[in-house]
Amino acid sequence: MADQNSDRPVTGGAPLPPLTGAHLAIGTIALSLATFMNVLDTSIANVSIPAIAGDLGVSPDQGTWVITSFGVANAISLPLTGWLTRRFGAVRLFTASVALFVLASFLCALAPTLSALILFRVLQGAVAGPMIPLSQTLLLSSYPRNRAGTALAMWSITTLVAPVVGPLLGGWITDNISWPWIFYINVPVGVAAALATWWIFRKRETPTARVPVDTVGLGLLVLWVGSLQVMLDKGKDLDWFNSPQIVVLLCVAIVAFAIFIVWELTEEHPIVDLTLFKRRNFWVGTVALLCAYGLFFGNVVLLPLWLQQYMGYTATLAGLVLAPVGVLAIVLTPLVGRASNRIDPRYLVTASFGVFALVLFMRAHFTTDATIGTLLLPTVIQGIGMAGFFIPLMLITLSGLPPERIPSASGLSNFARITAGSFGTSLTTTLWDRRATLHHARLVERLDPSDPVTAQALGTLHSGGLGSDQSYAVLNRLVDSQAFILSADDIFYVSGFIFLALIGLVWLAKPQRSDGGGGAGPAASAAH
Repeated sequence: MADQNSDRPVTGGAPLPPLTGAHLAIGTIALSLATFMNVLDTSIANVSIPAIAGDLGVSPDQGTWVITSFGVANAISLPLTGWLTRRFGAVRLFTASVALFVLASFLCALAPTLSALILFRVLQGAVAGPMIPLSQTLLLSSYPRNRAGTALAMWSITTLVAPVVGPLLGGWITDNISWPWIFYINVPVGVAAALATWWIFRKRETPTARVPVDTVGLGLLVLWVGSLQVMLDKGKDLDWFNSPQIVVLLCVAIVAFAIFIVWELTEEHPIVDLTLFKRRNFWVGTVALLCAYGLFFGNVVLLPLWLQQYMGYTATLAGLVLAPVGVLAIVLTPLVGRASNRIDPRYLVTASFGVFALVLFMRAHFTTDATIGTLLLPTVIQGIGMAGFFIPLMLITLSGLPPERIPSASGLSNFARITAGSFGTSLTTTLWDRRATLHHARLVERLDPSDPVTAQALGTLHSGGLGSDQSYAVLNRLVDSQAFILSADDIFYVSGFIFLALIGLVWLAKPQRSDGGGGAGPAASAAH
């Protein structure tokens, strides 16, 4: 709460009534649009890197800094949401973040060089940090407490759709227009979201206080998060710990993180509120979200890589194979939101993790002969799991927290989610390569020219006009194809079992009941 040195709260500190009618609908749409724009920008540039690199005269490897720079800046700014909210107020901070995001997007589109583009992407990622947690905070303050699940359902639809739409939209824009338009499209969306948010919420500002700046904590946060993110993004390209650069980055991240923890727990005005982890529901929900999202995102990255590199799929076709995941998610998410107001969210998370495990076990039986139908079935089913994923976990994580701690809690949990996505991507792709090398060696051991099957295959290739070297190259390609699908199957299989194990973790939480009919509320009074 504000102290005697505080700015006078706009609301006077009194609880505000929920929004109703058109104001509620417009407010929900505006917050969701801003979230959609934010999440979309984490993936829309991925497929455009070759075009961006070619246009700016740099290598694709250098072009990947367009993704890395955004991710690092975003990860650093997310945990600062609580402190920034106390200092400036949730409504002012959110509106300013959206407006600055629009400006940064416009500058990205105009960037004449890679250095300029990276600079503007850093700005874009930094100002994007508070948008997602504050959109949750403002939504929860807009709905009655017993409809908190419905509020989060409306919000989570955007987070489900955007990662799927991003690569498809980015690829289409790059192929049919030009890459700057992946940034230009943010301008009308962001302007509309900022204006609508300010119009609806300007009289619902949260209390503010002139909190001192924890410069040491901020510096340590930038150091360890930046080192960790760069290490995760560049580790695979640099062969991980065989690279001195990766070893140095890891050491810096560990040392800075350890000092950061000690400093923040003893600082009177910490930049990040780590005492949230003393609450059982918060740490259980955050750890479950971190592990589950890391698994989910790693496997989401793996599937299109395999389809494009070893199944001959184009980027667009691979995207279409993944797109149906959003169908059932969009249909079922509002139902889950309403159900979560009455049902213990632990049951919903249990069902969600069970569906994820089933989907991964189905994918663990993929072969190089997999048809479109075989690939699509688990993708469609996965939508059921996604519908019950974000909302119940956020309800558990935020359960029992007073309103003034919601921004900090939401910022920390979203930071954990985004960092887990980086971990999941790096770990999954690295394991995929290394398991494939192992499977390749085992398969090659069985390729003996004296073996009838091998001899027949070589004879067929020779009769087709291929020389010995060419024939062995074709066979090696076939072995690679088999090795990488066997490796992917291993990852799918283990990931499924980890999802089942996470169910036990979820049941360590004890979410509090809301006043509205038996559901677990996201906070004791989060919606007021």
